[in-house]
Amino acid sequence: MAQNFDMVVIGAGPGGYVAAIRGAQLGLKVACIEREHLGGICLNWGCIPTKALLRSAEVFHLMERAKDFGLSAEGIGYDLNKVVDRSRGVAKQLSGGIGHLFKKNKVTTIMGEARLAGKGKVTVKTDKGSEEVTARSIIIATGARARELPGLEPDGKLVWNYKHALKPPHMPKKLLVIGSGAIGIEFASFFNTLGADTTVVEVMDRVLPVEDSEVSAFARKAFEKQGMTIMEKATVTKLDRAKDKVTAHIEKDGKTKTIDFDTVISAVGIVGNVEGLGLEEAGVKVDRSHIVTDEYCRTGVDGLFAIGDVAGAPWLAHKASHEGVMVAELVAGGHPHPIKPNSVAGCTYCQPQVASVGLTEARAKEQGYEVKVGKFPFIGNGKAIALGEAEGFVKTVFDAKTGELLGAHMIGAEVTELIQGYIVGRQLETTEAELMESIFPHPTLSEMMHESVLDAYGRAIHF
Repeated sequence: MAQNFDMVVIGAGPGGYVAAIRGAQLGLKVACIEREHLGGICLNWGCIPTKALLRSAEVFHLMERAKDFGLSAEGIGYDLNKVVDRSRGVAKQLSGGIGHLFKKNKVTTIMGEARLAGKGKVTVKTDKGSEEVTARSIIIATGARARELPGLEPDGKLVWNYKHALKPPHMPKKLLVIGSGAIGIEFASFFNTLGADTTVVEVMDRVLPVEDSEVSAFARKAFEKQGMTIMEKATVTKLDRAKDKVTAHIEKDGKTKTIDFDTVISAVGIVGNVEGLGLEEAGVKVDRSHIVTDEYCRTGVDGLFAIGDVAGAPWLAHKASHEGVMVAELVAGGHPHPIKPNSVAGCTYCQPQVASVGLTEARAKEQGYEVKVGKFPFIGNGKAIALGEAEGFVKTVFDAKTGELLGAHMIGAEVTELIQGYIVGRQLETTEAELMESIFPHPTLSEMMHESVLDAYGRAIHF
């Protein structure tokens, strides 16, 4: 006999589990179906374990700079297995916490593979057989996986995807990273810091291509200073695999050259997990592996929603979580505001960190805005100098006519934390006047945010 629920969520990643919990908080009877592990890719194989790895690399980097702080440290080294074990332990701790939250909020957990089986029906293939659940509302939150390009497919030995890189079978000596988005650059930063001779190949005309062009240019110089080789407007056309090396064929400026590496990481984007869900039979439209939705994540099929990575860009955990909350409130009879993709911040945890929200200067001009732009460098900030982190800048873009904060772009220490100030400002529809009149505490890195705003209007004090 089928179990009946008010809402069924397929997928327990940062979109799905948040939707399930919020629905339960609102008094709905909720079930969440997960085929592999609670927390999804983010907690188990993405956001969290990568940040644990990068933290180890950051501490190692600081240890190597001990003399800069008047300290002495000898025999500095690392144990890659222990670094990885710490990362996996952090992921396990948080994944286990999702189960606790489900029990606390009375969310029914069903482990198995789900498939739509008609209006309001889902069949679940479990290790005990098959069962059916029904609900008036179903949320698809199945996430995405790494894209594999022909000839560049990972094998887990010499050619890795993000999962392999999180549990590396060896420490790379000469590493090729294909793709310079957040995932590629974070792994490049991690392994480069630990001593790998790292090359990054990017098909676009600059690294971190979704960021403001000035941030990309600064990042490239910083990466090259750290010893990375950056190849922009280049394509890896072929990988020749041998027992202990991979020969990459790299095309740039119409010429192809071959370079040998002992390890390759492919980070060329993601594809949505849309297979095996019965989407076509249900009448759900899929475009380039992603479910098509409206601003409220509705698929066009009554009672069926899609959230998170499977529903398209931006492919970010925090966007998925807020979509989960929005849809749960909609199902419960509420009237939530739709999420504005342009107000979702992006954060990249390389060294130096990168963070941004809203329009870049170029995009704002393309959209017809007359802009005022402000910048402030880390070298002009007392806290940054005291931290020994004086490289980077904060950039703000305003509508010259209204004072609206159109975008903010940062590169430097802890900017992934600083960006939240501008996110709140945009959410509250703050203009330059409120930001200039706000008192920022001293000494903090956040003072650079204030100075950047002041600079856009010719009022910067410390630069």
